[in-house]
Amino acid sequence: MDILGDIRRIVSDENVLTGDARGDRSAVWGTGQPCRAKALVRPRSTDEVSRIMRLAFAAGQTIVPYGGVTNLVHGCTTTPADIALSFEKMNRIEDIDGVQQTMIAESGVTLLEAQQSAERANLFFPVDIGARATCMVGGNVSSNAGGTRVIRHGMMRDSVLGLEAVLADGTVISSMNRFLKNNSGFDLKQLFIGTEGVLGLVTRIVFRLDVQSKTHHVALVACRDYDNVQSVLMAAREQMGAMLCGFEVMWDNFYDEVVVPRGRLAAPISADYPFYVLIEAMGSSVGTDSDAFEAALTCMFDAALLEDGVIAKSDAEREAIWAIRHEVEWVVRDALVFDVSLPVRQVNDYINIIRGKISAAVSDAHVAVFGHLGDNNIHVSVLTDDRSDATASCVKNHVYESLRPFGGAISAEHGVGLEKRPYLGVSRSAAEIELMRTLKRALDPRNILNPGKVIALA
Repeated sequence: MDILGDIRRIVSDENVLTGDARGDRSAVWGTGQPCRAKALVRPRSTDEVSRIMRLAFAAGQTIVPYGGVTNLVHGCTTTPADIALSFEKMNRIEDIDGVQQTMIAESGVTLLEAQQSAERANLFFPVDIGARATCMVGGNVSSNAGGTRVIRHGMMRDSVLGLEAVLADGTVISSMNRFLKNNSGFDLKQLFIGTEGVLGLVTRIVFRLDVQSKTHHVALVACRDYDNVQSVLMAAREQMGAMLCGFEVMWDNFYDEVVVPRGRLAAPISADYPFYVLIEAMGSSVGTDSDAFEAALTCMFDAALLEDGVIAKSDAEREAIWAIRHEVEWVVRDALVFDVSLPVRQVNDYINIIRGKISAAVSDAHVAVFGHLGDNNIHVSVLTDDRSDATASCVKNHVYESLRPFGGAISAEHGVGLEKRPYLGVSRSAAEIELMRTLKRALDPRNILNPGKVIALA
């Protein structure tokens, strides 16, 4: 069976790329997932995806979904036996409804394009992550992306009202719900959100949008200990209420690396403190929000929770503060990267445990920590000159196995892919994993959709 010839008749020759034409789609973020598939196919519609999958199912041909390739868990890794299915040509925003506050978009729309389109319609796309210019909304849905606004707006799952997906045999499941309330049977979209393309390929999505905020406030503050960081979080929630949309914490081992003299960014406050907190609030009351934000910070200073701080007074200053938190290129390219979740009050205990274990095992290891503490998510990055598999395995074991006493999650927002699959049992019971396998076998009996990712079929 000449499956590539048949696929060419569906999508045209120019949309079946082989050899050097496939390119390295991971070059922008350096995620180490070059396209090794025998071909990269670029369908232009759900119908074309469906027809391709019917061919693949009949032939037992494995298909790996390809978006912006910004994931950090080898969720898009391909082999020469695979066909990579890229959504880059499915990049249309079909509709924005200002009354319903919804957007219908194809999977290949970048997150930045979705955000900008919503803004032009005087609406707001709630999810935001650092890879916004490259990542695609279909991949965001398939990985249940999180980011910096989860404390207020939730994960990507909370912004999806409905979607369309193609099953392994080419069946189209069009569950394009547009309503906030719809209890008409099973909520089938949940099968495809956060399951990394192993149960079906998301092709179109109905997103829930929000109103644009009229006020935007950002502050960078420093704390002398972790107890004060927790107290600042509680105070921010209590005093800012629904305005609070971001609470990002940087340990000194991250902050020191990105600001001068060691880093390249200007330091708004001294690099002499153990903890730095970025607080972001958005609201609708132009006359009072600024006073409320500053009053909340003043209360924190009066309570001796803060050692230093600065409030952004312009868009440029807000961007400069956020640039410090987003300065992660050195981490993505050069470090072993982890994202975990656990109870806020136990985060620093966990960090101290793994720093001790990793430092004892890897003499030159530098452990940098930052993340979305307001929603339990911390990113841990380990830099070392020793790039051996043995060292990587040792570090991973310390990071993941140390989560067990805390009941932590091995993946907060990056997904599982191939990278974390061996450690899934740290966070999921044997019964849960077997149910995942049952769903996989039911929806993909030939194991052709992103095979090997998330779970292994026994």
